Amino acid sequence: MSRYTKSSYKQARHVGFSISETGKELSRRPYGPGQHGNDRRGKLSNYGVQLKEKQKVRFMYGVNERQFRKTFDEAAKMKGVHGTNFLRLLESRLDNLVYRIGFSTTRRGARQLVNHGHITVNGKKVDIPSYRAKVGDVISLKEDDKNLKIVTESLAKISKRVDYITYDDAKMEGTFVRLPERNELNADIDEALIVEFYNK
Repeated sequence: MSRYTKSSYKQARHVGFSISETGKELSRRPYGPGQHGNDRRGKLSNYGVQLKEKQKVRFMYGVNERQFRKTFDEAAKMKGVHGTNFLRLLESRLDNLVYRIGFSTTRRGARQLVNHGHITVNGKKVDIPSYRAKVGDVISLKEDDKNLKIVTESLAKISKRVDYITYDDAKMEGTFVRLPERNELNADIDEALIVEFYNK
């Protein structure tokens, strides 16, 4: 399945959820995209509710269906709550952590930084956005890329980071210090619906 490259605002409005987690996409037009966006809000079936929840999370992390399902299946093999483990694995993706650190203002931009070889993990270049970071991994920019305008502008906009990442301003590197707790992740996601969707 090819990567979605069109407007993320349309995606957000389609599922009625801010996939950037900023609320910007829905602030001006809190209804579905297209000419009949206001007319599409009928009552959803149980399946429709579950599908919508899955799409919310998939769009948010920018993952294609095959990767999403593979991650879901991996979470099933872990100890603990399936849905929470699933979100933790998604949060552990390198492109997501680059976004959480603040090297980019969007996950799509973070994915591009990784793809173009600007990011290192423990000092080694990693250009695979789906690379799963481990607790303790240090994520940084290549030495020659620390003055990238897009990165410095993004870092200037950061006001607060998540507690499971520490950041060293002097070295321009973030450390994935622990897995996130469920209450630190998006409260508007009901991962139990995704588990129900795939376990039919």
